[in-house]
Amino acid sequence: MNTATEQASWWGTLKDPEFLTNPYPQLKAWREQGAIHHDAASDIYFVLGHREFSKIGRSPKMGRDTRLWRDGWATPEAKARDPLSYELFSEIQPQMINVNPPDHRRMRAVFEEAFKPAAVAALAPMIEAEARRLIEQLGDGGEVEFIKQYAAPLPLRVVCNLFDIPASMDDTIRGWSESFIRVLDIMVSPEHRQEALVAIREFKAYVKGLIDERRKHPGNNMLDTLVAAFDAGILSEQEALTNLVSMLVAGHETTVSLIGNGMLCLLRNPAELAKLRADRSLMPGAVEECMRYEPGGNMILRVAIEDFPIDDMVIPAGSMVLGLIGAVNRDPGVFADAERFDIARPTNNLQMTFGAGAHTCLGAGFARLEGKIAFNALLDHFDRLELAGEPRWRLDRMNARSLASLPMRMGRSG
Repeated sequence: MNTATEQASWWGTLKDPEFLTNPYPQLKAWREQGAIHHDAASDIYFVLGHREFSKIGRSPKMGRDTRLWRDGWATPEAKARDPLSYELFSEIQPQMINVNPPDHRRMRAVFEEAFKPAAVAALAPMIEAEARRLIEQLGDGGEVEFIKQYAAPLPLRVVCNLFDIPASMDDTIRGWSESFIRVLDIMVSPEHRQEALVAIREFKAYVKGLIDERRKHPGNNMLDTLVAAFDAGILSEQEALTNLVSMLVAGHETTVSLIGNGMLCLLRNPAELAKLRADRSLMPGAVEECMRYEPGGNMILRVAIEDFPIDDMVIPAGSMVLGLIGAVNRDPGVFADAERFDIARPTNNLQMTFGAGAHTCLGAGFARLEGKIAFNALLDHFDRLELAGEPRWRLDRMNARSLASLPMRMGRSG
């Protein structure tokens, strides 16, 4: 283990625009210095090794409940010192991603049936229809802003369809999501905390209206599953609202990153793109490699429930642990020639973009399906896909990693 006294400021580096644009040289340097680092200033442990993060992510001694974070937002001292943060994190706390067993299992069980492989596969025609609609709008292509015209609207409309939310709400939900997702940055500014607090309350008020309306007019989709769990007392009102908001946010933001980041990987590696075009059976592996090579998040959080021994150290109970996924996914001890983008790489699902253990992303299979459909639809329609300018990464987020802009040139020969 290395300590931050031997390093530059962790948080200064993690927020630096140069790091946000291309974190991989710095992540590689940190990982070569040690698989686990302790930042004395924030008392946070950063994990960069695949083996180490896999152990931490899968262990029942490590959880997601930040109320256990020693000296974190939930302590009486922190509440007195920073009531805004306490108010904000209390608003987003009651959801499955933020709690430990048994509450985690109780909440997750409500939605698991809807994300089983057969249920996810049944959604393919709906996803294909939405991809086809957007591609029809692109026509014969030409100069295209890929994020704005395809990667962003597709996952948002797909996840809203799951809850019968009309297209007229897309822009509003996108705005709420952009404010909400900043909370994942851990060290977020007071201005962004206030903005996020307003957004989450407006978002909750909207989904409460959806639930009330669905109770009067039942249907047969995921919204009805949630209403039934609420009415049966399995979920409290706040748990129902917060889980629904979180599923809407995570259900599209992560897939925007998968499609946008993945397309950039393919465009920067034209031989791999040509290989994929020629052999679509490589598509599942290509999606995995896109997530490994350019994950849609920089950090995955855990909090030690009890003292956690690993290697030659012990992570004390109550410690915040952050897996730096860009480093974990390029660990040469697990991935041969890890810095190379290779859609035929034997993956065995070893990339950690969706997390590990009990808190592995519930919608991982759904996101994978969306990615496959999104890329296949583009390859089916366009004979030429290439960069038309310099892509820009979003620099207003420290955790969620996605592109602000991806200028492309698309063309058809027919």
